[in-house]
Amino acid sequence: MPETKLIMAEPDVAPLVAKGISQERTDDGAPALSHPDWNPHPIQGWTTDFIPLVLQEAIDKEFIDEIIPVAGSNGIKWSQKLAAEEGILTGISGGSTFAVAMEVANKAPKGSTILCMLADTAERYLSSLLFEDILPDMNDEELTILNSTPSYKN
Repeated sequence: MPETKLIMAEPDVAPLVAKGISQERTDDGAPALSHPDWNPHPIQGWTTDFIPLVLQEAIDKEFIDEIIPVAGSNGIKWSQKLAAEEGILTGISGGSTFAVAMEVANKAPKGSTILCMLADTAERYLSSLLFEDILPDMNDEELTILNSTPSYKN
């Protein structure tokens, strides 16, 4: 659809696609070496040290309408906020995706539909620094909300 836009996010410290420097490849399309714009970042699962061939094909076919950088700290903030306020457990990559979706939503025309996919859960991060500030037990406000919902029995 012409009105559909594909927006890509990548770590602000590892702008492999945004910088526009080509990925060196072997004859079979595999990366020949690390991309020169790769740097370590806290967004696990995002942006290895090369541009995958499938992403390169999307770049070459001009499928991507916009690239928005995101700071790992912003992804951590949104991951924690989604868990604490919405009960949505996602990792730093999901928080980073949501951070960009919020940025897009704040600029989008009224009535726009925005799809944001959070492709992982945070279960492997529950005992990590990501959630160290979230108490394991419900506070009084959370208990009040829990107790205000009807119970459904099988």
